[in-house]
Amino acid sequence: MGRIAGRFARVEPRLRAGRLVLGLLSDLPRKNCWTIAEWAGEKTPHGMQHLLCRASWDADAVRDDVREYVVEHLHDEAAVLVVDETGDVKKGSRTAGVQRQYTGTAGRIENSQVAVYLVYAGARGRAAVDRELYVPRSWTADPQRCQAAGLGEDTVFATKPELARLMIERFLDAGHRIDWVTGDEVYGGNPKLRTALEERGMGYVLAVACSAEVATRAGKFRADALAAKLPKRAWQKLSAGRGAKGHRFYNWAVIDLADPAPGYRQLLIRRNRTTGELAYYRCRSTLPVPLSTLVKTAGSRWRVEETFQAEKGLAGLDEHQVRRYPSWSRWVTLAMLAHAFLTVVRADEHVHHPGPGELIPLTCNEIQRLFITLVVQPVHDADHRLSWSHWRRRRQARSRAGHYRWQAAQT
Repeated sequence: MGRIAGRFARVEPRLRAGRLVLGLLSDLPRKNCWTIAEWAGEKTPHGMQHLLCRASWDADAVRDDVREYVVEHLHDEAAVLVVDETGDVKKGSRTAGVQRQYTGTAGRIENSQVAVYLVYAGARGRAAVDRELYVPRSWTADPQRCQAAGLGEDTVFATKPELARLMIERFLDAGHRIDWVTGDEVYGGNPKLRTALEERGMGYVLAVACSAEVATRAGKFRADALAAKLPKRAWQKLSAGRGAKGHRFYNWAVIDLADPAPGYRQLLIRRNRTTGELAYYRCRSTLPVPLSTLVKTAGSRWRVEETFQAEKGLAGLDEHQVRRYPSWSRWVTLAMLAHAFLTVVRADEHVHHPGPGELIPLTCNEIQRLFITLVVQPVHDADHRLSWSHWRRRRQARSRAGHYRWQAAQT
């Protein structure tokens, strides 16, 4: 919290931000302004709501501090940047960026809000270092709706690959150097993103659809057509990284592609050893690299799902109950900071206090439990609990009366 202290104009929001981060790290079953304010010992949720809506502080500057904190403590020369999106199912139509759209969280088309994240993935750990809200065309075509949600009348539509490019360039412009980027088919199928990465001298392993056409010395072919022509000796069994139950072994093959532009380009193909299911990746590097490097980079993409799961489960990334964009950006930035704290503590504990052999190393889940139980220890008396019970019931009574008045007016 000391790292971000200078981003607040007054001491009150700075201290309240610290309490909000502790609340995000707590074991509350639901995390929002009401529950966190009660847990933190405040009399009403107004202060937490003010922190997210109107207080004077720079969420983008805090985002930059989170990025520097993560890179400093999780620094790895072989780290990979992973771009991916995650969605939060929402009700109504006034939450910034919400519409009926596909979200992997639900696995179907739902009324949801989707954001693209940039994750720094290294050997010591993984944490999100940037975020951008995806604003659909249905919003950018309606300036009044954007203004009401705090987006600004001049908000322009940007695709998810364009948001990814923006975050990657922001990471590089901050003075950091990284060799590889990976992402799923949404990003691998976008030639503008691939070109932007090549212009910055970055390598990539980006997933593409089986119908993607690639150029070889023999001509253009679909990715699945090339895979069907591979002989048995072209496949190698390699691990894409460790999973919860050990190494994730697949069969892999690589095909050199023809391209007059500088660099080395390949089509990487992954085959499931049990089902035979195939996946395809466009690869590009400035220098020749072994197949194992491409496989390791491709495997880094799967770890982003674990990062999203941890940020949502441990730091309340998706539990915000805010509608306007400024409030959303502040909530998710502080949630990123809370999760980064757990990841950094875990990395340091593994190095300096590995523990006895009969125990697994400390996980982020266990660190969260110990930190809240042994360090924070929020204890509130009965008067505090009763005053919050009265406040909630009074607020709910006003809300119910308001609904009845509205219904009577409509009738």
